[in-house]
Amino acid sequence: MRPEQWQQFKAVAQRQHGGGPIPVSLIVDCPWIPPYCGVSQWDYFFDPETWLQCNLRVQRDFPDVIWFPSWWSEVGMGAEPSALGPRLRFNRQRVPDVEPLPFPMERLDDLTLPDPHTDGFMALCLYRYEKLKARIAEAGFVVPVVAARGPLTIASFFRGVTQLMEDIVDAPERTLKLLDLTTRLGIGWLKAQAEVLGQQVEGILVLDDLVGFIGRRHYERFAHPFLKRYCDAFPAHWVKVFHNDANVTACIDLIPDAGFDVLNWGLDLNMTQACARAGGRLALMGNVPPLDLGVCGSPEQNYAAAMQAMEEAGEHPLILSFAGATTTGVKPDNVRALARAARDFNARTGRGG
Repeated sequence: MRPEQWQQFKAVAQRQHGGGPIPVSLIVDCPWIPPYCGVSQWDYFFDPETWLQCNLRVQRDFPDVIWFPSWWSEVGMGAEPSALGPRLRFNRQRVPDVEPLPFPMERLDDLTLPDPHTDGFMALCLYRYEKLKARIAEAGFVVPVVAARGPLTIASFFRGVTQLMEDIVDAPERTLKLLDLTTRLGIGWLKAQAEVLGQQVEGILVLDDLVGFIGRRHYERFAHPFLKRYCDAFPAHWVKVFHNDANVTACIDLIPDAGFDVLNWGLDLNMTQACARAGGRLALMGNVPPLDLGVCGSPEQNYAAAMQAMEEAGEHPLILSFAGATTTGVKPDNVRALARAARDFNARTGRGG
């Protein structure tokens, strides 16, 4: 994103003023960028020049969209778990698969905390930043946000989703020990990225859909304390964004208490419900359906849905987005429709820049 786009995003995230323009910001990474640019996943991940040029193209082709977290150095979902032992299998035309490998959980104490600078594909992602950060800056862009998977998601790649859900019920103390490890890994990964990128970093993005797989009681024990540790590990003035497009019904009112400023959520709560539950305590980032409309809908349908979302949000702090990440197959014209809707809505309602 450009520096002025970050200031616009940050103003809404920190609820600095009411009545300002509603920005359009989309979470975007490898499921969407390589197909849009016509390159293979292998080239995108393993050739730094291809990664740079693809991100430049996306930024320049959609100047009214704040791509988030901006210049995301990643390998699908695999950066963090690849340092714990799961197998990361790369595919030329789709995102990598992460395969949990059998591990005797009674030996959990033998696992050492991975070093993001040397272990797994985190090292590759840091190298990409080191090699290209000067050229990103020369092109007029900033990388103000670093990203990591949340504790439950990292643990699910280590154990498998079904096994982790069973662990929460059948082996709670052991699960808490695993979540402590994955939390330290996630925080360390965020800090390593911030160290490489330097003072331009002022925010974190934590992605954890597995939080939406558990009820409120389990959230309070197995998710909230660990998410709070993520937020508490970084300066209070930093912007903290949480992505969970599974189901936040059980915990949306507790997410601000963990320290998050922005929530990108799914479709289980509509805009009116989400605003009521959030109560203005954090900005909402949504809520146009990414599959039914982003992939399958027309520009006119996306425009209408965006307008409806902004109308329903009223005075609640809002960043217009898809209800989740920009998934494979989202049509470019539908992205442009969201940007056009925000521009028209801001003009009609007198929301100044």
